[in-house]
Amino acid sequence: MGMQARWGLTLPLNGIPLADQRELVTALPDYGYTDAWSAELNGIDAFTPLTLASQWAPGLRLGTAIVGIYTRAPVALAVSAGSLAALAPGRFVMGIGTSSQVAVEQWNGIAFEKPYQRSRDMLRFLKEALTGGKVSHEYETFSVNGFRLDPAPPVPPALALAALRPGMVRLAAAEAGIAITNWLSPADVPTVRAVAGPDCELVARIFVCPTEDTDTARYIGRRVVAAYLTVPVYAAFHQWLGRGEVIAPMLAAWNSGDRRGALEAIPDKLVDELVLHGSPEHCRERVAEYHSTGLDTPVIAILPTPGLDIPEAVRKLGRARH
Repeated sequence: MGMQARWGLTLPLNGIPLADQRELVTALPDYGYTDAWSAELNGIDAFTPLTLASQWAPGLRLGTAIVGIYTRAPVALAVSAGSLAALAPGRFVMGIGTSSQVAVEQWNGIAFEKPYQRSRDMLRFLKEALTGGKVSHEYETFSVNGFRLDPAPPVPPALALAALRPGMVRLAAAEAGIAITNWLSPADVPTVRAVAGPDCELVARIFVCPTEDTDTARYIGRRVVAAYLTVPVYAAFHQWLGRGEVIAPMLAAWNSGDRRGALEAIPDKLVDELVLHGSPEHCRERVAEYHSTGLDTPVIAILPTPGLDIPEAVRKLGRARH
């Protein structure tokens, strides 16, 4: 593939105030991490942790996974991307995506329409705007008339798109060159890779619950799996990956309002495939399996785990330099 096999961590870490994460973030390169990727939903925004990390650990590649393309207007996305790209020249990846119906419609009262077209339009707009050119264009889903980013960053950021199904994966490969996915097992990677092609960087968030208490790990894992895989876009993703029958009982219970029944309908095997658990060393070996099946950039997300020493877990999950 000719691409460096990377090793990422999700920032900010749960359970430690953001301002107190400096020492840990500064140490990430020493632990073997190459990347720090943020996320945003209903807590900390995607840009602030990366702004801090750009100063705390200047060697890391930084990425947003993801910022939403409905809840932020085109120019707002361009301005934030330009600011961070200037702080981390050549080391910032602007990862965008549609987010979900809940975040867009329920929380923001914005119609979740034409997700494919809006994703395509936003990638094309950002590509043009971030080079500092003047943008006047009538896109299919929005229009921009006479905008120029000033100052434009010295190095425009790389672009990435969150993609869960073949159409979006192909769009990510064609228009961005980087596809971000999550909720997949090592065995699922070749399915996504086959659609993305050999030259598209594949990034995936990998959920890790570093405890050897299997019951606790599965309890936590089951809740996270239910929260995500019942969302229509994720249900469709797993149907495409061949898990339609496995998730059908969970979906039926959830959609009829039976939350407890939905949790009980999730088999241990599914939790074990999608949520890595065990000792940090064991989890690190499982993360490495993703590399061997074709993932370029695993991004570890440490789930809130009772009694976990977070700095210690971060250190042990790192791909220490050989």
